[in-house]
Amino acid sequence: MGQTQCYKILSSHLVDGSLKAGESIRIRIDQTLTQDATGTMAYLEFESMGIDRVRNELAVSYVDHNTVQVGFENADDHEYLRTVADRKGVIYSRAGNGICHQVHLERFALPGKTLLGSDSHTPTAGGIGEFAAGAGGLDVALAMAGIPFSLIAPRVIGIRLTGALRPFVSAKDIILRVLERFGVKGNVNSVFEYFGDGVSTLSVPERATIANMGAECGVTASLFPSDGNTLAFLKAQGRAEGFVPLSADEDAVYDDVFELDLSSIEPLAACPHSPGNIRKVSELEGMAVNQVLIGSCTNSSYMDLKKAAAILSGHHAAPTVSLGVAPGSREVLMMITEDGTLDTLIKAGARILESACGFCIGNHQSPGTDAVSLRTSNRNFHARSGTASADVYLVSPETAAYSAITGVFSDPRESGADLSSVRMPESFHVDDSMFIMPTFSAEVKRGPNIGEPPVNTPLPEAVRGHAVIKVGEKITTDHIMPAGARLKYRSNIPHYSRFVFESVDPTFHDRAEAYRDKGESGFIIAGASYGQGSSREHAAICPMYLGIRAVCAVSIERIHQANLCNFGILPLLFEDEDDYASIDQGDELELLDPRSSTASGSFILRDITKGKDIPMKLFASEDQKKTLLAGGRLNEVKA
Repeated sequence: MGQTQCYKILSSHLVDGSLKAGESIRIRIDQTLTQDATGTMAYLEFESMGIDRVRNELAVSYVDHNTVQVGFENADDHEYLRTVADRKGVIYSRAGNGICHQVHLERFALPGKTLLGSDSHTPTAGGIGEFAAGAGGLDVALAMAGIPFSLIAPRVIGIRLTGALRPFVSAKDIILRVLERFGVKGNVNSVFEYFGDGVSTLSVPERATIANMGAECGVTASLFPSDGNTLAFLKAQGRAEGFVPLSADEDAVYDDVFELDLSSIEPLAACPHSPGNIRKVSELEGMAVNQVLIGSCTNSSYMDLKKAAAILSGHHAAPTVSLGVAPGSREVLMMITEDGTLDTLIKAGARILESACGFCIGNHQSPGTDAVSLRTSNRNFHARSGTASADVYLVSPETAAYSAITGVFSDPRESGADLSSVRMPESFHVDDSMFIMPTFSAEVKRGPNIGEPPVNTPLPEAVRGHAVIKVGEKITTDHIMPAGARLKYRSNIPHYSRFVFESVDPTFHDRAEAYRDKGESGFIIAGASYGQGSSREHAAICPMYLGIRAVCAVSIERIHQANLCNFGILPLLFEDEDDYASIDQGDELELLDPRSSTASGSFILRDITKGKDIPMKLFASEDQKKTLLAGGRLNEVKA
């Protein structure tokens, strides 16, 4: 029986374990990336290990999230990142060089390699045939230290693409169709692998868009084969020497197969407030639009902006629409400047935004009260934009551009624009001057907002306390740990922890702190798909700092589960989902024999208030059980 592409890469990087779906394995990581929102803590954690320099093939530190510098905090963090990168052997990508996933795809990603990034959209590089996964900063720090990455050998879901896209239908519409089929929960420890005749019709940037939003389904990674289109992209980037052909064997067997005829897809949109809430654009036509933003790591490539400009050419954004465009990288910005595309965008009334994550994470361009915002980004969680009353829709650049002209939700197939001349360039404008190569000589600089990474205590013999909060389904890491204006405190855990669950229950911090200071353990009670979204490990670090010892949920998403284990918080699942309803916020709870229960994986949660014993199961691998007993990975590494 032949191998899938996924298992070919995993087998060539396997350190230990059995490559059988559901089994715990460890793999060698070739490349790592960090971004400044998660990277500061990752490098503080790396420093705490006492290692002189990184030990993996390639480590890159990108500055792309907190580029808006109001106050000293972000500037100080960037200086820390620059100097620690120089000291430890990391390539530093300066602010303005672009979004990590777009830049990494352009300059470093390679087929057949493994990449671990402290950002949930690291799977973007799967568009070039790299096994790329998002993880918490501590896992990335460990990978930089040469320590293999632990994961569950995934189920591989084959997505067979046939046919070709019709005009004005794009790669964004493909992944929205996939989201419509698979949803945003229930795909933990799975990989999407694309194959079939339709794959050859898609360029590497289009494939990257699709791989990028596989993260919204909760899969570990998404993979496309490395073929002639991959070689053409690498040649255009001056990196053809890194090409290797790679695909699944013809007789590879998938755990499931989804058949998707590209010619059957029409323009789609993800409606508020979930990337999985899919509707046809034709069903939304006529809805007034207040804001249109084109960019993000999903749709900010050269080709994306060329198509948007072709639709906008000769037109102007409607008076009621604020139009913003953020090129994904400095390379893209230079190219659209040279070929006149930038001029077209400016004449159409676009505000040219920095080549950064910016609006996607709510760092700027928040929409107005009750506004409708069309964005080409990947997430539309409630209040993520910075405006709780706004409705954010996720669409393709084509839909976004045409709707900006009309002022209402509009199907781009009706635009009458000519996209026939939009083609992949034979060569890109390569300028690597915004990368700073390490010299191993800098003095590491730390501003006053930068603290030490907090360390948990080993799992005690008794875990007793209260249900500090009870939340529902699909609680994202944005709900747990807000980004936007709060993100600049990411290096100061005592201060950042004041905002845990701010948008859900602003009194959570005070309540958790009071329980903690009385020596009690805190519990979080949650519904299904807890911790979906961003990889930010602060959604585990800050609750841990506030005394949270266990999350009791119907289900927990992969990256957040790993982050909970990394910081000594027990990820527990209800044996009977109906028991979730029986616990109320404020109930006094106790875990019976927590250390022996961790070893066995079976727990009894005693609700003292209700006089009820609730069976729970530990969602952790054998390696993670050891981590939990130690109180977190840093304790293990330092032991």
